[in-house]
Amino acid sequence: METLDLIRPTRNLRLRDALVPLVAAIAVAYFAYHAMHGRYGFINWLTLQDRVATLQEELKEVRGERDRLDRRVALLRPESLDPDLLDERARAALGYADPNEIVILDRSARNR
Repeated sequence: METLDLIRPTRNLRLRDALVPLVAAIAVAYFAYHAMHGRYGFINWLTLQDRVATLQEELKEVRGERDRLDRRVALLRPESLDPDLLDERARAALGYADPNEIVILDRSARNR
């Protein structure tokens, strides 16, 4: 019986000694998983960086379009009215043309 008493405490001690590293390993695995896949994790950060780059390109395009439109609007202001542009816009809006003119329709020019 004495040998059994010596083995049992050793067996419980081994289980208790293995429990702390096991809980620590589970905690590390939990935090490592969320560091990669969580709301603020690495993968989500990469996705956000890609979205930021895409939106910056879109912003650049929109600003270019706005600058182009601002220049055209500036030509229509009374202090800097361009008669050629006014004539072009009036003919396009009203659908008028001189009988001696040749009209070439450009569909991409409608969006300008």
